[in-house]
Amino acid sequence: MMKDKPRIIVAGIGPGSASDITPAVIQAVKESDVIIGYKYYFQFITPYLRPDSLCIDTGMKREKVRAMQAFEHAEQGKTVCIISSGDAGIYGMAPLIYEMKRERNSLVRIEVLPGISAFQKAASLLGAPIGHDFCIISLSDLMTPWEKIEKRIEAAAKADFITAVYNPKSEGRYWQLYRLKEIYMQERNPETPVGYVRQAGREEQEVHMTTLGNFDPEEIDMFTIVLIGNSQTYFYADKMITPRGYYREESEKDAKGIGQEIMMDSFRTIAKELKYPDIPLGKKWAILHAIHTTADFEMEQIIQVDEGAVEQLHQAFKEGKITTIITDVTMAASGIRKGALERLGIEVKCYLSDERAVALSKEKGITRTQAGIRLAVSDYPNALYVFGNAPTALMELCDLIRKGKAVPAGIVAAPVGFVHVCESKHMVKPFVHIPKLIVEGRKGGSNLAATLVNSILCFDDAEQLKPGRDV
Repeated sequence: MMKDKPRIIVAGIGPGSASDITPAVIQAVKESDVIIGYKYYFQFITPYLRPDSLCIDTGMKREKVRAMQAFEHAEQGKTVCIISSGDAGIYGMAPLIYEMKRERNSLVRIEVLPGISAFQKAASLLGAPIGHDFCIISLSDLMTPWEKIEKRIEAAAKADFITAVYNPKSEGRYWQLYRLKEIYMQERNPETPVGYVRQAGREEQEVHMTTLGNFDPEEIDMFTIVLIGNSQTYFYADKMITPRGYYREESEKDAKGIGQEIMMDSFRTIAKELKYPDIPLGKKWAILHAIHTTADFEMEQIIQVDEGAVEQLHQAFKEGKITTIITDVTMAASGIRKGALERLGIEVKCYLSDERAVALSKEKGITRTQAGIRLAVSDYPNALYVFGNAPTALMELCDLIRKGKAVPAGIVAAPVGFVHVCESKHMVKPFVHIPKLIVEGRKGGSNLAATLVNSILCFDDAEQLKPGRDV
């Protein structure tokens, strides 16, 4: 380390344990004439302070004051060490110091010493959850608009990043973590491993593991780091593991082979037990998927498939004529196989949780699913529309079609329930020019709607009766 003056050393002191402070940071503290930082952090560096060093402690949210004091002392020829918890470059003082150097046109030399970040400490306590691509998102909207934060959350969830969440909650920010969970539940399996560590590296340390579906934001406070795994993360021996990929090729091959073979055996069994096997292949393929999902052979009678609908929609997906699927609820979206979507380059969207849908439903006195379909139609009038829950949403689409505002490429009509359900399905039938798959009567559901979509996406496997390549 160079010892010429003046200079400011921006040092990350780690999460709070003496063993997690690097030797370089300890040396910097020993060499410094002035130490500046949030008063809470001085307890961690007290053993390394020189008797003659000046310690300036400040309260929270006084970062600019700390930075100005650092420059004032450094410009007097002193060596100044400004301390941050964790790593000084991650939501720490380093960016502010450089910005202030530029603003002051200061000649003071800046050094940044990295520290162990809280998410790294938390990850080590949880096992090995950040073994692949990851991102860090702060939920604090003090300096970043929430709209931008939410876009980053959505991007991370869709991209399957392992995600570390900083500043998850405070006394005034209680709902943001709930919103993050809501977004992740739209894109991730509810069984996705989640770990969270409170006061990582300190005496009060607490380590917890759960799943995304069972994760309770009420258990989180401002001293907690949350880590959400990706689609490959798993629990093993009370630890959270994200594989890098060294065993992936072999394990995935084995798992996929076994899973697909079981599914093929199931389909062969179902096919043998059909009462009416001599039906068009597209309709048969859809019915096989439906029975496999529900174990209900009544599907033979109640699933109505327009002539050539499955074949036509599959070809449109293959040729890129359909690139978007709209669902009424998130559960229907989650059941559509991600492998098939990636293989065909298809995007699935659900507007149920869109803030605009919430506002529109209140303004117009309609259901959120109705509002979501109105918004979807304005953005994607010719998508494949899929309904597994909300008859009002299907009725809304029918109304928009009649008004000439929607021209869907196809419709999967499988809402479930007792109010307006049958009527909604009858309403869609007159649109003979639109390929449709309809579950007649009261039966339906998001899982059934999703499996009918899956039958369309993998129709090129129907001839050989080989379902499940995207499982």
